[in-house]
Amino acid sequence: MKAVIMAGGFGTRLRPLTAHVPKPLVPVGNVPIMEHTVRLLKRRGFSDLVVLLYFMPETITSHFGDGSRWGVHMTYITPAADLGTAGAVRFAAEESSEPVLVMSADVLTDFDLEAAAAFHRAKGAEATMVLTRVEQPLAYGIVITDEEGRILRFLEKPAWGEVFSDTINTGIYLLEPSVFGAIPPQRPYDFGKELFPALLASGRSLWGHVARGYWRDVGDLTEYRTAHIDLLQGAVGVDIPGERHEGAGHTVWLDEGARVDYSARLTGSVIVGRNAHIAPGARVGNSVIGADSLVHAGADIQGSVLWDGVEIGAGAVIKEAVIGRKTIVRANAFLAEGVVIADSCRIGEGSVVKANVKVWPYKEVEDGATLAMSLVWGERWSRSLFGRYGVSGLANIEVSPEFAAKLGAAFGATVGRHRVMITSRDHHKASRMINRALMSGLLSVGVEVQDLGVAPIPVVRYQVGALGLAGGTHVRKSPYDPQLADVKFFDARGLEVAPDREKAIERLFYMEDFERAPMDEIGSLSFPHAGTDRYRDGLLESVDRDIVRKAGLKMVLDYAFGSASSIFPAVLGALGVEVIALNAYLDETRISKTAEEFGRSLQQLSNIVRTLGADLGVLLDTGGEKVFLVDEKGEILPGDLALALVSLLVMRTRPPGRIVVPITASRAVERMAEEHGFTVTRSRGTSRALTEAALAPDVAFVGEELGGLIFPTFHPAFDGMSAVVRVLEMMARLDVRLHQLTRAVPESHMVRLEVPCPDERKGAVMRRLIEATKHFKVELIEGVRVQMGEDWVAAIPDADRAIFHVVAEASDRDRAQRLADEYRERITGWRKEPA
Repeated sequence: MKAVIMAGGFGTRLRPLTAHVPKPLVPVGNVPIMEHTVRLLKRRGFSDLVVLLYFMPETITSHFGDGSRWGVHMTYITPAADLGTAGAVRFAAEESSEPVLVMSADVLTDFDLEAAAAFHRAKGAEATMVLTRVEQPLAYGIVITDEEGRILRFLEKPAWGEVFSDTINTGIYLLEPSVFGAIPPQRPYDFGKELFPALLASGRSLWGHVARGYWRDVGDLTEYRTAHIDLLQGAVGVDIPGERHEGAGHTVWLDEGARVDYSARLTGSVIVGRNAHIAPGARVGNSVIGADSLVHAGADIQGSVLWDGVEIGAGAVIKEAVIGRKTIVRANAFLAEGVVIADSCRIGEGSVVKANVKVWPYKEVEDGATLAMSLVWGERWSRSLFGRYGVSGLANIEVSPEFAAKLGAAFGATVGRHRVMITSRDHHKASRMINRALMSGLLSVGVEVQDLGVAPIPVVRYQVGALGLAGGTHVRKSPYDPQLADVKFFDARGLEVAPDREKAIERLFYMEDFERAPMDEIGSLSFPHAGTDRYRDGLLESVDRDIVRKAGLKMVLDYAFGSASSIFPAVLGALGVEVIALNAYLDETRISKTAEEFGRSLQQLSNIVRTLGADLGVLLDTGGEKVFLVDEKGEILPGDLALALVSLLVMRTRPPGRIVVPITASRAVERMAEEHGFTVTRSRGTSRALTEAALAPDVAFVGEELGGLIFPTFHPAFDGMSAVVRVLEMMARLDVRLHQLTRAVPESHMVRLEVPCPDERKGAVMRRLIEATKHFKVELIEGVRVQMGEDWVAAIPDADRAIFHVVAEASDRDRAQRLADEYRERITGWRKEPA
């Protein structure tokens, strides 16, 4: 069987270590990681190797040659263009008449590949994925198989709500020649995103072999350090160069010509490379010392990795750092935890490099200097720059002006020069600062920028779509954490950018691989004055003004100190609504709210509605996206009831169509839909999933239990102002108030719980959930939703917090509580099981 090694990676997340070396040649234990792969293949009976190259190919071919040094035959193929993972393998092996094993050059593993090949043959598989189980499955494709190993479900790089197992695709495949015909030629095509879902959908023979042994994707600096810890602790069965010697309290591997002075103190496990020298009195513990390196007397190196030709001065202290080739660290310098120094740097005598700082090649730190650049985010975002709310971080520390300018340039580079984008912000001074830096980055790559300044998020979304712009941004102080700033990114439709686009921005950001515009092509900056007017006019044109005016409605509206207070009064005035406005001014100190403050705001709104005899009470969120309702009796409407009531208003005022709600919404919506000829679709509860659902032409309404309401006839996005106008219009058309409608909502009882669960156990808990519920009707749209007749319970891992959300619904409160408690106890027990 031929083996194909995929060795074309850029190593973006390993920078600055990969600034001058391709990822497959990054050393692990003084051996290039791809060499570990070649040795494993040879050991397991694979000697005919085809290597796929792309980035810095000549450095790889010069190292391995024809492979004879390792007892294998190696040939090299470099596609002329990026064909994706599957497309590149077809390009390399389409003429093969025998099965092909495919694996990446940048994983560290000791799997028994012969056993995987035997499994593949025994099952008569067309394609076999080699699988393993991990604590953090988010970065990988997750898989469910039946008891025999046939793959039942596969999802590439899920969000936490989509995680249904801790069993993942390792990127090692066995493929029959018949599979290559399913891969389109000469165009990008991906294994995880395209080929395997297509094979699964068409019923082809797709199997999964859960391998025993060690496997780690050495994809970022954290994983790189962890791989070395595992190697030194003996967790992975790979060759370590040199002779092994046991001493008092230590194990050391000494390669040819390596010397360790008898007075040097070694602890734990230490690898000393060829011709390296550890001088008298030096202390080295749990570290790798590269070939030709020199550790001077009295130096102290703990938990660190030194590449070839590194010199550590007398008395220098190195703590859990990685140091690239030919770097010199002078006497008495101090390198703190997480420091990464690239090739050919000079760290001055007595200098200090603080934790998590990264130094790029050929840089010099002067004697006695302290390098304390605020690069905490480099560690925090080693896996993903984007989160639930866009890019978030500590304002002016993690999300600094320098960071924002680079982020703007990366985003702008994804659309190209001379395209037009819109920028906006909330009214906090930190948001103003970050927004200006973001604009500078966009301008620097030739993007034309229209800055709306302070504007509600729905206005920005609407403006992007209405003007046919390439995208937009919004900078805000987090409404949930007063220390954080969020940068939100919108595509040409005004929706959050898709995950693939996020990855493209992230790659450009980390590689800094964006071309700055020449002076004459730098983008221009303008400040459109008609942006809010266009939104206001569009909103008014979408509503029956006469019906609302004639109703003479009275509403109490809490603007929550947000920017909607500068736009919405004109809309409500044109509709003839009598408004008692609360907090209708900008206050940057009151953008963020604690749960207690939010509850007090709702209670105040309730009291005023009741006192004044208003028809409706509304609390807008600060960004103008979400609404929280109080009925005419002053009753605060829980999210489930509010969603059901608005859905009922839609059903009674619109022709039959489709309503989209999250997987956790009450079944009352479906019961009412049956009576009114509507259909209900369940969706993931993320903002992106719900707004994408709103794009379908037959969708009349999209809503969620947390105040997000979408009326697609105006704009397919969360918009609190549009939602308020629609609710007023529907109330006026039916001459009804929300409390009156409550009796028409079918009675049901819901219980919502939060169950603590460490992130590293979420995947295992999801796997156990699916195993335990396989005899029930189960939905895996988001988390696991188990149907038990009309009752149901759902368990959903939170994307940001170490918890599961457990939601249960039943015809009586006790039954719902019992269901929720049962699954809370199950999750609690499973999370404590040994890994």
